[in-house]
Amino acid sequence: MAHYEARMSSKGQITIPAEVRAEFRLKEGDIVDFYVDPLDRRIQIIARNGKLLELRGIASMPGAAPLSLDEIDEGIGAYLTEKHERISREWNERQEFEAWKRRRDRKVAG
Repeated sequence: MAHYEARMSSKGQITIPAEVRAEFRLKEGDIVDFYVDPLDRRIQIIARNGKLLELRGIASMPGAAPLSLDEIDEGIGAYLTEKHERISREWNERQEFEAWKRRRDRKVAG
């Protein structure tokens, strides 16, 4: 995964690096969403400038038969199952970490 950084100005503004703007074809007026995770101090940024027509054909292979609705449903189900398992695993890991931190803090305090 590529890494880019930007410095916030005194007015609270951040310039999106040129490489990122080029990669996502961002231009003036495009909307960018910020999703904040305060526990991990992370921000996920999503560019909303894509056009639906750009997605046409993204799920097909040249010369391959189109997917049936059952195949599409199966693929979506598999994705959601995988996502649920990942989120559950990350939540459990976070809970274990928080419990460890509480035990450590009690040990240090007592």
